[in-house]
Order: sequence, then structure tokens, then C-alpha cells
Amino acid sequence: MSLVATVIPIEKASSKILVSMFMIYTAFICVSQSWANDRQETAKQERVLLKADRIFDGRTLHEDHALLIDNGKVIEIGPAPQIRKRGGKELDLGDATILPGFIDLHAHLALQNVSHHAVLRHGVTTVRDVGGPLLAPAGGDGSLRVLRTGPIITAPGGYPIPVFGQHGHGGGDHGHSDVALVVETPDQAREAVRHLIQGGAVNIKIALEPGGEPGAPWTTGHAPSVMPPWPLLPLEIIQAIVDETHKLGKKVTAHVGEQQGVELALAAGVDEWAHVPCMEISGDLLQQAVQQGVRIVTTIDTLSLCPGVYSNTLRLAQLGAQFYYGAEIAHIEIPWGIDARELQLMLHLTGMTPLALFETATAKAGEALGLSPLGTLIVGAPADIIAVKGNAFENVKLLEYPDLVISGGRLIVNHFPSKKAK
Repeated sequence: MSLVATVIPIEKASSKILVSMFMIYTAFICVSQSWANDRQETAKQERVLLKADRIFDGRTLHEDHALLIDNGKVIEIGPAPQIRKRGGKELDLGDATILPGFIDLHAHLALQNVSHHAVLRHGVTTVRDVGGPLLAPAGGDGSLRVLRTGPIITAPGGYPIPVFGQHGHGGGDHGHSDVALVVETPDQAREAVRHLIQGGAVNIKIALEPGGEPGAPWTTGHAPSVMPPWPLLPLEIIQAIVDETHKLGKKVTAHVGEQQGVELALAAGVDEWAHVPCMEISGDLLQQAVQQGVRIVTTIDTLSLCPGVYSNTLRLAQLGAQFYYGAEIAHIEIPWGIDARELQLMLHLTGMTPLALFETATAKAGEALGLSPLGTLIVGAPADIIAVKGNAFENVKLLEYPDLVISGGRLIVNHFPSKKAK
């Protein structure tokens, strides 16, 4: 068997290489310049008009409307002929649905090094990181807006310490770390609340988790250093946390997964549950939660292996609970962006309409954070906007891959044909 080598004369090879390199360089420059022009145009464009067959403003669905963006804000929304009189570069999206960018009220970006840009490109323009480093609110002007609770307040040796390590990601059992803040007295609890809020915490999160629930994502795939049951904060300390937080104009969210944690949260007047509980909760306690106006962040998708999550959601819905969208970005199998399966589960288990569903991830979420009109497209709202081709009210799956994403008036994603721009 013979091997035959094909030899190209050196001058021809060099010529071909140079031509190839020039073509690659030219293509790179064209793509880069196009991207830069789009970014520069969006940044400098003083006024942009967006029109679509459907515009959901966070509360109401409008047909054949348009909205006007100027300097990163929504300055007008109304019938398209009326808005056109105000001028501005027009982008007619046609058969499409425009919505406010989604707000995810349960994420753990820092713990898993989640790409902020990936989350933004997939339709979530604001996240609340509930258990991580204490940092001031940031983003929203062409980047993911990130709001934080800071470390989770817990008992000595309490969750999340057994799951993420005795020292978290730095700090000690009796001090600050990236994930946990231990308190042992009501005075320490009040001091911790003041420190977190002064540092930029949008809410305060506490852990009321003894552990041991089958199927719970906080134990599945982890190797706890201490087996359950884990210590819980006593009622006196939880009450001090709630009282101090309310004095400072903020709300308390609690990680609860079973009956004991729910009982403590209700007795102390906690404002929100960070999850639908994993284990089945008694009807009396669910009724009490609804009567007390407790907000429920769903996270049904990530809790799908829990034995009580579906029945709890069904009964809470029947009782009239206030649900809010939260997918727990960073958990395995949860997409970095809008989680369509979470939306589908919310639709089927709660019986809410698509409009009410989208409201939980937009206007209601902004209200829950105390940041209205964030989450809406009304006058004065941040121009955080997503759009999909087709009717999102008929197919929520479309939302996982938005065709348009705008953050604070800056273009992030645009898959609509440029020929529709006027």
C-alpha cells in the first residue's frame, strides 16, 4: 500500500492562506461592526416605537397598540395611530406578543456561577437572588438587574450550613458567609437585619428547614455534613426578625418545606414562602396562610419530586392564595432564563388564566419587591421588554426563547427581520 502526498507549490499555498485569512477577517469585521452599530444605535436612539398585534403591559392585554421608549423608559403606550404622532424609529413586529421582561423571585446566581447574560437573553430581565453574597442592587441598563437578600439568616448549624458546608463560602458559623448568617439571640437577629438592609438587601430571607423531606432539591445531589433534623430558629428570634424588617420597610421570605417550618412562619407573621412546601401541609395551615396574605413563590418545577408540592399548590389555589413566579435558577434542569415548564405547571395546577400567570412574573412581582412600576410597560416603567413571534397567550413555551429582549432601553436580542423597521 502506498501513500501519496499532494504537494501544493509554496507560492500558491501562501496565496490561498492569505485570501482565506482576509475573508475571515472581513467577515469578522462586518459582524462586529453590525453588532456595534446595533448597540450604538440602541444606546443613542432617543425614541423608539414598538408595535405588535399583542402588547401585555403587566396588567392588561392590548391589541394593535404601540409603545414608545425614550432614554431607557416607557414614555407612552396606546393605539398605534396615536403613538405614531409622537415620532421615533418604528419597529413593527407584526404577529407577535410584547411583554415586560420577566422577574424571577427565586434564583441562586452566585452559588452556581450562573451567566447573567444567558439569563437576560432568555427573557428574565430581573432576578431576586435569595441566598448569596450581600451586594447592592445592580444592572438594568443593558445587563441583568440583580436584587439580593444577602445571606440566609439561620440557627447555629441550621440550613443551609449542613448542605453548603459549615463555613459556607467563607466566614464562620457565627458570622457572615456567602450563604448563611447565624444568629442566636433576638438582639443579634435585629442587628443582622439592619446590617443586611443597609447593605442593599431587597428582602430578608430566613431558613426554617429541619431537612429530611424525600425528593427535596436542597438534599438531592448534595451530601449534608450533618444529617437531619437540623436546628431551627426559635419563634422569639423569628418574631424579632419580622418586626425589625417591617420597621425598615421590607418583607421577610422564609424557606419552608414541611409542617414545622410552616407553623413557625405563620406564628411569626412571615410575609412570604420562598417555595410551595415540599411535604403535604394540613388544610388548616394553608387556610391560615391565605388569610394572613402570605405570598407564595412557586418553584414547582424544581420541587417536582416532592410528595406534597402538587397537592399543596392545588389546595392553595382553591383557597385563593397569591402566587408569584420563581423557578429557582441554578438548580439542575432549571433553564437559565424563563422556565416554560414552571409556567405550564402553574397554569395547570392553579387554574389561573395566561394573563394572570404572566402578571405573577411582571407587575405583581414588581409590586412584591416594592419597586413598581418595574414589571410593567406603563408610563415611567423601565424599558425592560421581551417579545416573541406568535401568541404567547396560546403557547407559553415560546417564552423560553424570546425573539426580542431589551434591558433599560438597550437592545440585547433581536431576531425580527430588519425590513419591518420604518
